[in-house]
Amino acid sequence: MDVLGLTTSDWIELGWSVLAVLLTALLGYRLIRWILRRVLGIITSRTSNELDNQLLSGLSFPSYFLVLVLVTQFVVERLSFLPQRWAPTIDDVFYALYALVIFSMLWRSVHILMSWYAQEVAPHTDTHLDEQMVPFFRRLALIALLLIFTIVLLSHYKVDVSGLVATLGVGSLAVALAAKETLSDTLAGFVIMVDRPFRIGDRIEIQDLSTWGDVVDIGLRSSRIRTRDNRMVIIPNSIIGKSLIVNHAYPNTEYRIEIHIGVDYGVDIEQARRSLIEAVSSVKGVLSDHPVEALFLEFGDSALIFRVRWWIESYVDTRRMFDKVNTAIYHRLKQDGIGIPYPQRVLHHQFDSQSRPLQLERVNRPG
Repeated sequence: MDVLGLTTSDWIELGWSVLAVLLTALLGYRLIRWILRRVLGIITSRTSNELDNQLLSGLSFPSYFLVLVLVTQFVVERLSFLPQRWAPTIDDVFYALYALVIFSMLWRSVHILMSWYAQEVAPHTDTHLDEQMVPFFRRLALIALLLIFTIVLLSHYKVDVSGLVATLGVGSLAVALAAKETLSDTLAGFVIMVDRPFRIGDRIEIQDLSTWGDVVDIGLRSSRIRTRDNRMVIIPNSIIGKSLIVNHAYPNTEYRIEIHIGVDYGVDIEQARRSLIEAVSSVKGVLSDHPVEALFLEFGDSALIFRVRWWIESYVDTRRMFDKVNTAIYHRLKQDGIGIPYPQRVLHHQFDSQSRPLQLERVNRPG
């Protein structure tokens, strides 16, 4: 007996197929989660990070949906009473379902990966730039994924996507030209994050801008430097990328400073050298495990020029150490009777005995 054009065997076959799909829908999710936890969980438990565990948890539902589509395709293809002309349509439907499942897996994977990096890795780095870059790269990856999925799906259904691709190319070029400076700053900020010429807290000097200070923040578009007079200098990253940077805090905070000082001609050079070294070494803050040097540099116009060099623990104390060391040197040289001459010139003026003094003549003018 035929019902709705189907025989009894056809209805039995359809019933078993529907039952298989329903059982998969009801029990498949729990079965997939159990398999992922029991089988793959043994492998992921040996790793130290939580990324693989988060991926397994996030991909459990797409995996369940994939199994459901596989079972549905299997039972549909086994239905012998379906017309043969339906086969291309059925294949197109399942192609779209498989593409949707893969797209969902990739979409969730990007979210999980970016969230894991933002929570586990970015907070432990020396810069906040990567924390600001994570949302940007997440959006960029998701947009690219959506475009690829759309193009692949339309291509399968024989839709000409060349116009769409050309439009996207022209639109991207227009956006790139309009936001040239912003993109340049962003790319430079990314390079700074990867290359790490300086970190937050470092004292740097941008020689092309005659600017120096402590790095407060490394942003996506610009970096902020606080000068010693508590002024905030905001510099676009593209300008920093083109400039010569001197990092006073790298490789460590130890810093060597020097001064030039002149002593009187005629003094004992070794006594002057010894007085200078002892005066600097007695100052608190001068590193005792680093050499203090007093180098006889040159013969000046009015003095013998010494270059005095010493090391301090941190570049932050540079100016205070200049004050302390200069004061100690002045008192020590005065105590040892060594003079610090000031610039002076001797002029010799000769008069010719035959010369006459200048006479001023008065010119009388009429009127």
